[in-house]
Amino acid sequence: MAKSDFYKVLDVPKGATEADIKKSYRRLAMKYHPDRNPDDPESEHKFKEAKEAYEILTNAQKRAIYDQYGHAGLDQRGGGGGFSAGEAFGDIFGEMFGDIFSGGQRGRTQVFRGADLRFELELDLEQAVFGTKTEIKIPTLVECKPCKGSGAAKGSTPKTCDTCAGQGQVRVQQSIFTIQQPCPRCKGRGKIVSNPCDDCYGQGRIRADKAISVTVPAGVDTGDRIRLNGEGEVGRNGGPTGDLYVEVRVREHAIFEREGSHLSCEVPVSFATAALGGSVNVPTLDGEVVIKVPIETQSGRVFRVRDKGVTPVRGGAAGDLFCRVVIETPVSLNAEQRELLRRFEAALQLGSHKPREQTFFAGVKKFFTGAIS
Repeated sequence: MAKSDFYKVLDVPKGATEADIKKSYRRLAMKYHPDRNPDDPESEHKFKEAKEAYEILTNAQKRAIYDQYGHAGLDQRGGGGGFSAGEAFGDIFGEMFGDIFSGGQRGRTQVFRGADLRFELELDLEQAVFGTKTEIKIPTLVECKPCKGSGAAKGSTPKTCDTCAGQGQVRVQQSIFTIQQPCPRCKGRGKIVSNPCDDCYGQGRIRADKAISVTVPAGVDTGDRIRLNGEGEVGRNGGPTGDLYVEVRVREHAIFEREGSHLSCEVPVSFATAALGGSVNVPTLDGEVVIKVPIETQSGRVFRVRDKGVTPVRGGAAGDLFCRVVIETPVSLNAEQRELLRRFEAALQLGSHKPREQTFFAGVKKFFTGAIS
């Protein structure tokens, strides 16, 4: 009896991907499986056809032979093969669920990626703005050096698990399903440690403080995270190491406040300088600048110094520095100074020298007059 075309059997085009072939095979296997169609020779025949087609078309070498020579090429090279309904169903569900149970390592010893870690790094404003390099210590799980991560004591080696034959996984039959799961004896390692290491007690990992050098780029701010690949916990059974996330927190500064790329500060100005005009020296993060104070400057006025802020870590122009004037009231006056101020205050009553005071009291009078009427 002539065999059917494998691509037609699986209802896929000749250029179908392996994923498409697997998807079609699973659908047909579920439909025609003998356990779901008892005493139905036609369903059993279609199931066998689908199984054979699947085995050939998912094998790159056999598929190439079949595409070039057809069934004749496979017959000459022994390309057929036996068939087991239980094995076929095991393949289906092994492919569907195997990666879930084995961490992506189907048919091999289970390995587990190490956990990611988080560390909060406190920085001064200057360190955050200009960048810095610092060393931190984090408590983590590292590879046990005496046993080199094997878990076995010195002079001994782990033995292959005889339950899973070193695969780290076993297949469990549940009704018509065959499910792959971690080996209960070796816990997925594939090996048994009969003489455990005294340092790690057979775990292959120990807890220790790990010193790590962290390079902080210029411009970071509170909430920014620096990812250090492979600096987290070491994996189990030879699995990859996790990552370390360093979260930045910038301490409060004695002078400056930061908002994004801009800085701000309060600048104390004497009463005389504010009234008569002058200049004041203002600190920045990279030196001093001079601000010219116009005559009759009021408290609260803001002066903008361009490009004296922060260059953002993700690029862009530097921010600005905003200086808010605060008129400083003189303290610890002697008798002569107090008398001079009284005479000066009396002289101010003869003219319009207090625009803000006059505007305020005019508004108060209007408020109460309107409220009465």
